[in-house]
Amino acid sequence: MSGEVEAGATGRPGWAAWVLLALAWFATVPVRPLLDPDEGRYAEIPREMLASGDWVTPRFDGLLYFEKPPLQYWATAIAYEVFGVSEWSSRLWSVGLAFACLPLTFAWVARLYGGAAARLALTALAVSPYFLIVGHINLLDGAFTFFLTATVLAFTLAQTSPPRSPAERRWMLTAWAAAALAVLSKGIVVGVLAGAALVIYTLIERDSLTWRRLHLAAGLPLFAGVAAPWFVVVSLRNPAFPGFFFVHEHFARFLTTVHQRVEPWWYFLPLLLVGVLPWVVPLARAAVSAWRAEPEAAGGPGRAALTSGAAAGAAPGSASAPFEPLKFLLVFAAVTLAFFSASGSKLAPYILPMLPVLAAVTGASGGAADALARHAARIGAALTGVIAVALLLYSARRNSYVPHEALLWTGAALLTALAALVITWRARPATRTAASVATALAAILGWQCLMCAYSATPPARSARELVRAARPYIRAATPLYSVGQYRETVSPYLARTLQLVDYEGELHFGLEQEPQHRVAMREFVAGWSAGGEAVAFFDPGIWDEWRRRGLPGRVIAFDDYTVAVSRL
Repeated sequence: MSGEVEAGATGRPGWAAWVLLALAWFATVPVRPLLDPDEGRYAEIPREMLASGDWVTPRFDGLLYFEKPPLQYWATAIAYEVFGVSEWSSRLWSVGLAFACLPLTFAWVARLYGGAAARLALTALAVSPYFLIVGHINLLDGAFTFFLTATVLAFTLAQTSPPRSPAERRWMLTAWAAAALAVLSKGIVVGVLAGAALVIYTLIERDSLTWRRLHLAAGLPLFAGVAAPWFVVVSLRNPAFPGFFFVHEHFARFLTTVHQRVEPWWYFLPLLLVGVLPWVVPLARAAVSAWRAEPEAAGGPGRAALTSGAAAGAAPGSASAPFEPLKFLLVFAAVTLAFFSASGSKLAPYILPMLPVLAAVTGASGGAADALARHAARIGAALTGVIAVALLLYSARRNSYVPHEALLWTGAALLTALAALVITWRARPATRTAASVATALAAILGWQCLMCAYSATPPARSARELVRAARPYIRAATPLYSVGQYRETVSPYLARTLQLVDYEGELHFGLEQEPQHRVAMREFVAGWSAGGEAVAFFDPGIWDEWRRRGLPGRVIAFDDYTVAVSRL
């Protein structure tokens, strides 16, 4: 095993190490319940797409839902078709592509700066608490980060290839294709981030050659051919789509507070610190070094080779600075942070694309991966201990007890952190790659264990148990209502849509477009009181109010956020 983990003289992880990392990454994906609201939403939309057979117009609870493009919906619907609807199949695309950022970052650093640098970059990204947690939640950000990172890294490989060479064209077209897939993952923000980074970098470096190496004649048609067809078809079928998607979901989201996600300008700074905490000092050193000059690295081309490659195609007598990929990555990371900090709408996962490129910069600095592994193991153990104790104390204080499941998961997290400390402390020079892999494995497993402990600690953050209790009272023909709320994880667990009563929330646009689906409270009360089979999921406060008014019904299940009531 050690020979497979310690592959080659450069100490690159062998195939066994990658298999172990993949197994660890997906370890709790089938175990954790879907979390409200996002995991319920991104599990339900593909289920409805598959059930309806309409792969053009996304719907959520049966209503038009145009907030995001469809690539993740398509991929997840295909996973449902192949594997069935479940927690793990709903997460397969997002969590899988978040994992794919690890080999993607490793391969890029190995190509330009050598295997030892790539191992350092891999270790850094794998132990990032922020990257691990966000990457394990069914959001759009994992896939978007993969395609955006692929865009940026392929672009830098094109710019460091000999001008007018087949490699330059191949990598540049790869960047265009990846950018198109990023657009289909989360929208046109990819053009803002990558485009602004290119403009700022070329202004700083006074580099005009970069613009002449974009292969626009082939790249733009490729980009449009991949990204544009769905936008055209969905707009033709739904005339309201362009205004909502491009104006409301992009410009209004950035320029106004219409989405009610207002945070201070420094909101992302502590999140970024958490993301790079195990390697913040190496990152700072690497950033300073990369900004001043490209580092040399054994096994990689280093600055000299990059310089000669860029200068080889320069016109006689022209002055063109060599392309500096690490400096470009730093500019891209800064643009991402500045853009989302300036936005009127802020959510924690937005800056996830910064982490792979910052890990790449850290790796290319040429530091010692085994030293980073030891340092990360110590910080990881300390963070794990603090969070585990805080979670248990929170449960004991709020709930007057700690669930056994939460105790087991926090214990598992602490054991993995302890194992990483022991392995890195006892590691010999011949097993340094194994120590790095062990630290990465411990971080991946440990943070997943804490996520499981969090999910098992009341209040309920998923409707899984609520639905299990209510399911015996629900038949295929039973009318289902959601009164005063819409609990996103109810629909995917029931595999049914719900009739909304006196509630709009994020489904406001769909209800405006199809007002026949609106049900007022007065209308619902009249129909419910008339008798017949039905089950309603109430907001607890609304149920309490109408119960006192004499609304009939029998409580069949409840948790902190929802009361399930049967009419019979």
